[in-house]
Order: sequence, then structure tokens, then C-alpha cells
Amino acid sequence: MKKLLTLIVMMLSFVAVNAQGGKTVEMADVLRSSGKIYVVVATIAIVFVGLAIYLFAIDRRLKKIEKEN
Repeated sequence: MKKLLTLIVMMLSFVAVNAQGGKTVEMADVLRSSGKIYVVVATIAIVFVGLAIYLFAIDRRLKKIEKEN
């Protein structure tokens, strides 16, 4: 019963979010028209790549420590 109730709540929240799609985002249009959207996308990509490298480095160190013990 709890799973069913959770599923219904999730479905209703999706419908509410999907209903807001009619509005246009002015900021995105301005960034796209001036070409600055590429700077935003590049910055986000650099942050995610940096996080991925950091996490892989931590994973490698942890594996090394686990092998020693």
C-alpha cells in the first residue's frame, strides 16, 4: 500500500512539473542569442569532469588501502 501511494504521489508531481512547460525562459534565450550559453555549458562540463577525476582518484586510493589491510 505504501509503494502504491508513493507511486501515485510521484506521478502527480510529474504532471505538475510537466504542466509548467508552456512558459519560455528569457534568460536561456538571451544566453543562447549572445553565444554565452556555450560558456555556461563548458563550465558545467569542467566541473563534472573535475568531480569525476577526483572521485576516481579517491577510489584508487581506497582500493590501495584495502589491499594493504
